[in-house]
Amino acid sequence: MGKHSRKDHHLWLTAGSAANDGARPTGPAAPGTDAGLLDAYSRAVVGVVEAVGPAVVNIRVTHERPSRGPRRDHRPMTGAGSGFVVTPDGYLLTNHHVVHGARDLQVSFTDGTAVAGVVVGSDAATDLAVVRAQAAGLPYCAFGDSTRLKVGQLMIAMGNPLGFESSVSTGVVSALGRSMRSDSGRLIENIIQHTAPLNPGNSGGPLLDSRARVAGVNTAIIAHAQGIGFAIPANTAQWVLSQILSHGRVRRGYLGIAGRERPIDRRLARALELPFGRAVEVMSVEADAPAARAGVRVGDLVIALNGRPVRHVDDMHRLLSEAALGEEVALTLVRGTQKMKLAVVPVEDA
Repeated sequence: MGKHSRKDHHLWLTAGSAANDGARPTGPAAPGTDAGLLDAYSRAVVGVVEAVGPAVVNIRVTHERPSRGPRRDHRPMTGAGSGFVVTPDGYLLTNHHVVHGARDLQVSFTDGTAVAGVVVGSDAATDLAVVRAQAAGLPYCAFGDSTRLKVGQLMIAMGNPLGFESSVSTGVVSALGRSMRSDSGRLIENIIQHTAPLNPGNSGGPLLDSRARVAGVNTAIIAHAQGIGFAIPANTAQWVLSQILSHGRVRRGYLGIAGRERPIDRRLARALELPFGRAVEVMSVEADAPAARAGVRVGDLVIALNGRPVRHVDDMHRLLSEAALGEEVALTLVRGTQKMKLAVVPVEDA
């Protein structure tokens, strides 16, 4: 061979390869190209899976079969769902509907280990439950702030759909602030709607952001829709977790009234300078309940609790769930043509 510089040699190799077989040299994709963007997207997802995967579990549940007719079938029913570890000593979050009525629980990890589990507490109103796995020194998930989510943000769902353990799907936040009814009939607020595909068995698994933080707990799918999934926001999940770990249940305030949503007369709303036109009308007041002791009457219109607007019955439920039990809350009412405030002390809702 004659003498060539390193640069000449490189050019000769590149040109020769292209001339011989039409192929292009391989190497890192240029930033900003489709391949480069895909690399970044893939790296984000892979990083999340590697960080969180060991903390995502499969939950197998054994239920008593309900009796039907004169003959009772004593064979147990089995089901499965997902969950994720939130403390190194074995506490994990899942859905209420996954573990409700469970006779036995088995928690399986990605390394093949399977241990017994027990339900610590469950909350039908938010479809969340806390399970304790009989294990310690476990990898666990970190929570993010679900109030900071943005529509279009990358989301990663992990779980065990249809029995396929450690499955991963991706999508984006498609809407925020959705509401849906739980099995108990209460409205769950601030639901995250996303496009990461979910299937039966995903329930209870984490919905994660690109920094491997839990953004929500996957809870529901629409059976005949494509690409629509829902998750309980992380902030709600943290509140339920703290309530169950502290009290064994979720404690909510109770006033002892029944109400219905109704519009406020426009002239009255203008006269009282109300910023909205709907309220909760008190339809009944239980004797000796907190509301009765505070002086609430049938026909009163509840417009605020602790200064925060009340437009629907569900607003009352949400605000009472956030209020401290045994401490006064300010109930703002319209009675006739007068606006007034009453001090009410909520008690725990049985």
